[in-house]
Amino acid sequence: MTTGAAKLYGLVLAGGQSTRMGMDKGLMDWHGKEQRYYIADLLQHCCDDVFISCREEQQQEIDGNYKTIVDSVDGKGPMAGILSAFEQYNDVAWLVVACDLPLVDAQTLQQLIAGRDKSKTATTYKSPYDGLPEPLITIWEPKSKTVLEEFKGKGYNCPRKALINSDTLIIDVLDEQALMNTNTPEDAEKVKQIIAGL
Repeated sequence: MTTGAAKLYGLVLAGGQSTRMGMDKGLMDWHGKEQRYYIADLLQHCCDDVFISCREEQQQEIDGNYKTIVDSVDGKGPMAGILSAFEQYNDVAWLVVACDLPLVDAQTLQQLIAGRDKSKTATTYKSPYDGLPEPLITIWEPKSKTVLEEFKGKGYNCPRKALINSDTLIIDVLDEQALMNTNTPEDAEKVKQIIAGL
């Protein structure tokens, strides 16, 4: 699978409250299964191990065939999920993918892995929507744990600030639609049309 000192583990960020969507985005079915399982299955093909990041109250409802990491770090948002993963396995790199990306596919994951620079803090995509690094699909190297802890200590719950202010490799994604972030029912409707080929 992976080479080099640090193994590559996959983490599905599925612990969000999904307040704008009105339902848990991890439960949404875009490809014949719940999105959290769809992403986990994609990651199984390119990572040494895969986990679903969740809140404690979510854990009991997750299929036992999937490993979980319960948020153990105080805070909210993606930062808590990523740091909780590093708390359990701090000597691996984490390929983190959020449930907010219904159009992410194997090609997009493989492109990121192929472009990975292990000497950097992280490798990520440039968002085609705002030109900033995309924290919802990023490879975080082991050294990034201390960087993330520093920014969390400053009150940041979104890891984008850490990507912007660290030694991050930012690459252009081949398929821009793969990074379409889905937060609202209106976004979901657009995704349905794209999948249906409308």
